[in-house]
Amino acid sequence: MTRKFIIAVLALVSTLAMAQTKYSHYYTNLPCAVEQVQEVHIPDYTVTLTDFNAVGDGQTDCSEAFAAAIKHLKKQGGGHLIVPDGKWLTGPIKLISNFDLHLADNATIIFSTNKELYVQPSDTLRDGSKKCYALVHGSKLENVAITGHGTLDGQGIYWRPVKQKKVNEDIWNTLLEMGGKVTADGNSKNWKIWYPFNLNKDLNIPNIASDAVTQEKMRPHLVNITDSKNVLIEHVHLLNSPKFHLVPTRIQNLIIDGVNIRCPHWAQNGDAMDPGNIQVALIVNCNISCGDDGICMKGGVGQKGVDAGPQRDFLICNDTVYRAHGGFVIGSEFSGGMQRLVVKDCRFEGTDIGCRFKSAPGRGGWCEDIYCYDIIMKDIIESAFLIQSGYADRGAGVSATDKDNKDAFFPDWSNITFRNITCIGSKQAVDIQGLKGKPVHDVVFDQITIIGNKSGVKMEWAENIKFINCNINPKPMPITDYKKIKNVLYNGKDPDAAE
Repeated sequence: MTRKFIIAVLALVSTLAMAQTKYSHYYTNLPCAVEQVQEVHIPDYTVTLTDFNAVGDGQTDCSEAFAAAIKHLKKQGGGHLIVPDGKWLTGPIKLISNFDLHLADNATIIFSTNKELYVQPSDTLRDGSKKCYALVHGSKLENVAITGHGTLDGQGIYWRPVKQKKVNEDIWNTLLEMGGKVTADGNSKNWKIWYPFNLNKDLNIPNIASDAVTQEKMRPHLVNITDSKNVLIEHVHLLNSPKFHLVPTRIQNLIIDGVNIRCPHWAQNGDAMDPGNIQVALIVNCNISCGDDGICMKGGVGQKGVDAGPQRDFLICNDTVYRAHGGFVIGSEFSGGMQRLVVKDCRFEGTDIGCRFKSAPGRGGWCEDIYCYDIIMKDIIESAFLIQSGYADRGAGVSATDKDNKDAFFPDWSNITFRNITCIGSKQAVDIQGLKGKPVHDVVFDQITIIGNKSGVKMEWAENIKFINCNINPKPMPITDYKKIKNVLYNGKDPDAAE
């Protein structure tokens, strides 16, 4: 054995050892090769929020203390900001590189209801609105973390519109007692929408727009980190965002571990997490109950989504989603594409839909190596599986897809495998809705058991759909228009034989 060969072997062993992280065990026995995340490292320097004269009584404004602490850490090259037990009232928090915002177990950061604190000093947009900073935000960062078992509370009730049809009479009357503005719901003739606009004077919450609808468009996310590298969100509790809770966008190397997200099931646009155009990510051990989609993959709209690159190399496992519009979701925008997404060992209970893939012309993209397996679903309100190419993204009486280019960026739902999934209780087992000339194609359902469902499989504009070793009650394949369906096999038989 030559000296050069020995050196080469030692170098290889060293490289492999360095590649092993505390997350490596999640990546064993996957159905495709997924690039692993790397650990996020923060400088070993620590300060405490009370070092900067903060008072944790829930009433004293700690905005200046947060800003001073972060400025100090920046001068030191980064480090950990400890937020101790207590209730800490603040305006928006701007993150920096090489920084960890660490919340003690009984620490709660309460974000101020003074909406003026969040308005960005930018020109007014065409619709009369301005952009608002996310409650916790940062851009073009490297090595940034939010950790600890404490809580970020966005006080979203003072930001979100509420549809009357989603709440009971007691909640509706409580909202009316706060003041606000009530309008007709354009999508529901017999119902109304409440807006937190012109609230009672004793609440001391100013408007930041000239009308309720314009102000609604200005709602910020709770945590939004963009165009960054090496991001860790670990163990924190995210509550009551004005809009989406966790929105990492265009990130390289993202870890979301053990995060708990909660808001009312009727919270408008209350998504739990919406990572978009991410390269290499791990989402594990999270627990979610929210007002919209649970774990939702985003890939940008149109050419901007393409330019941002695909959502690739995702591993999502050991996560539980309770109330949500969808447990695991792709869309509605994914023009940048979805590549090597693996979802396994998850539980969806009480969601509207289990696996929800939704898009529309103008915001669609492509799929490659999408695997969902070893999943338990229970008490699904609508469909266990939904793949939809004609989705309309409707807000509080408004459609966000009206301005999309309907002649380009068609959804190409394909190369998707669902395996070893059990669903106990659902209205619909499988619902596939392709488009004429753009069918959903090359989708495999393998070892799927669905019991307690009212309807079986419904498909429109679909090709090369395979059901292998599936047990779907009560009817496996009620298809009415065979002209739109090609090459469908159910346990090795055509749909007629399957029935």
